[in-house]
Amino acid sequence: MAKLRKSTFERLTCGALNRQQRRDLKRRLYSPDPGLEVVNPHAAGIDVGNQSHFVAVPPDRDDQAVQEFGCWTADLARMCRWLLACRIDTVAMQATGVYWIPLYDQLERHGIRVVLANAQHTKNVPGRKSDVQESQWLMKLHTYGLLRDSFRLETEMEQVRTIWRLRGRHVREAGRAVQHMQKALTKMNVQLGNVLSDLSGVSGQAIIAAILEGERDPYRLAALADRRVQAGREEVARSLEGNWRDDVVFELRQAVDAYQFAHRQMAACDQQLERLVAALPARVIPGGDPAPVRSTILRRPKARGNAPSFDLKSALRRIGGVDLTSIEGIDVMTAQTILSEIGTDLSAFPSDRHFASWLGLTPSKDISGGKVIGPGRRKVQNRVAMALRMAATTLLHSKSYLGARYRHLRNRLPSKAAAVKAMAHYLALLVYRLLTRGQAWVDQGAARFEHNRTQAELASLSARAAARGLQLVPLATTIK
Repeated sequence: MAKLRKSTFERLTCGALNRQQRRDLKRRLYSPDPGLEVVNPHAAGIDVGNQSHFVAVPPDRDDQAVQEFGCWTADLARMCRWLLACRIDTVAMQATGVYWIPLYDQLERHGIRVVLANAQHTKNVPGRKSDVQESQWLMKLHTYGLLRDSFRLETEMEQVRTIWRLRGRHVREAGRAVQHMQKALTKMNVQLGNVLSDLSGVSGQAIIAAILEGERDPYRLAALADRRVQAGREEVARSLEGNWRDDVVFELRQAVDAYQFAHRQMAACDQQLERLVAALPARVIPGGDPAPVRSTILRRPKARGNAPSFDLKSALRRIGGVDLTSIEGIDVMTAQTILSEIGTDLSAFPSDRHFASWLGLTPSKDISGGKVIGPGRRKVQNRVAMALRMAATTLLHSKSYLGARYRHLRNRLPSKAAAVKAMAHYLALLVYRLLTRGQAWVDQGAARFEHNRTQAELASLSARAAARGLQLVPLATTIK
């Protein structure tokens, strides 16, 4: 995996040098002889497209140094053979949609190393209008080692990620179907959503099924509600007095069918996910805290909500070597999202701060001439970061150490969004440390955090007083 240190091109275009020096670099890159050290002499560049790909090789390798190839598998194989005939051993291309994935697989199958560059890192120099110039520009940048490779997941874990993302889409479709049910009931003035907290629960689905079977008596429908429903039977019955329109009942039936279909798809994904997770090897972290791992075959807990139907927590503990759910706020669904997106090998990230930066959970600054001129606008779409933000929001009323830290951040930072991001950043650091060191997280309670914060504030006040030749004296001492 590629190391996540900044490439020369990123460093020179992100404010480390002044504006004149960046202009000089751009001129040198456009000149025939930039005067830079050649790092990859046998490099090529590919501009990835939907229907065709443009490939550029050094001018001395072929009479036609830039060629266009189709997107069919036969054309991709022909492209690889042409690159090998041109003595190319490494290729640079941008991660454009999903069009790069078949091309990436073909190049790796032919033994050609691929550098998958972020498009934002290669668009700093304007004026490139055509696909031909784009491929030549990528080739030049890669020749001088100015591109950084992107993070790639292991093949086995990539299969898990595919199924988990697919399952997530089915969960969202089921949620939209529930909203469709609510809309149809409201159009018939059936206010069931006002007396039940969840239409997808046992009571809601039983009542809706009876409505679709033709039952219209509100008291008979109310009798289907579970005894744990807080609303009384009379209130439930009053909410079920509607104007039963045939067209809206048909709409309700369609919404229920969509909801049930989404759940069948989720069940199929669970079966496939269980097989893929079971095939993954167990992970043991050197120096970590050993803990017994329960078998996923002996125990099949009852699924709650949208959680998978098998013992996913034990499976994640086995393949990760550590229990991520020991961190307050991270449940089994969040832990599955984390492991399916980043895997268990975090060697591509030199430190926990590099990992948090890759997630987009670090502050960004605009720098000009070596000076910070304002906050930057860094937009990173990352599923792990989104999951950690959601985990951070659940800590508001937690009595744990992390809950106290989150409440302190909400009081200290200017906005709730900033507090959520800062707390998600801290959770990312904990996840990195657990997956790399294998040490289980032990909650020390909210009182421990308040004690540490008080001691830090006293130390800061003492240092400020000492700098002014003063000394802090406890109030009890002065009273005596």
